[in-house]
Amino acid sequence: MTVEENLAFPLQVRNLSKSEIEDKVRRALDMVRLSDFGHRRPAHLSGGQQQRVAVARALVFEPELVLMDEPLGALDKNLREEMQYEIKHIQEDLGVTMIYVTHDQSEALTMSDRIAVFNDGIVQQLATPEELYERPVNAFVAQFIGENNRLKGDVISLDSQRCQVKVPNGDVITAKPVAVGKEGEISTLSLRPERIIINPSQGTLPNIFDAQVEEVIYLGDHLRTRVKVCESDEFIIKTPNAEGHPNLRRGDMIRIGWSEEDCRALDAS
Repeated sequence: MTVEENLAFPLQVRNLSKSEIEDKVRRALDMVRLSDFGHRRPAHLSGGQQQRVAVARALVFEPELVLMDEPLGALDKNLREEMQYEIKHIQEDLGVTMIYVTHDQSEALTMSDRIAVFNDGIVQQLATPEELYERPVNAFVAQFIGENNRLKGDVISLDSQRCQVKVPNGDVITAKPVAVGKEGEISTLSLRPERIIINPSQGTLPNIFDAQVEEVIYLGDHLRTRVKVCESDEFIIKTPNAEGHPNLRRGDMIRIGWSEEDCRALDAS
């Protein structure tokens, strides 16, 4: 079928009149910016155009709810990102509810108003993208959404505002208690790589430790530095590639630090 015939099919099944079908097909083509492609067949469309037709066909009969199950999995990275924004803008314009299934965390953050994180069929957290990323309720969510540094240790002091966790090498880290049991129990500390400060001034942060640079990877817009600290040699720091960023080499000894608020004490699992 041509593009127009594909879009008309769900309307014909619903026994709409010819004039209604033509009007809705025209509006659907405008919606996905394919007004000049109605007479083309699938073989004459790019992958992204085919995906737009699929989205338009799902929306042409104006449903109240649309379920999308990893619809962009077969596309390359650039086209996938383009279609993410395309679908999001269509959803905003139409006001239709969309449930979007994906294993791509960045895709979920990009497209969603609310995200449900599942583990073994159980919802771990249901929240806005910002809430999930900034305030995960347990170690699974923290690790699943975005890159995350994890350190494990024993809780040695605890109140409603802060706790102290002693990691295996004896260092004591001050953190915000989120899902901590009681003193003496094990906690997983969660810390985002972009929240780490390199060479902070002494006394400016509650957590400052010596670290050894193990690897520096140039990623264009940022640098990804892997260091050994607190007996972890998989501790990641992300720094913007901007004027004045530290020029680090493997083997360098540096000091790193982070705030109490950015370090969250979670469950042990």
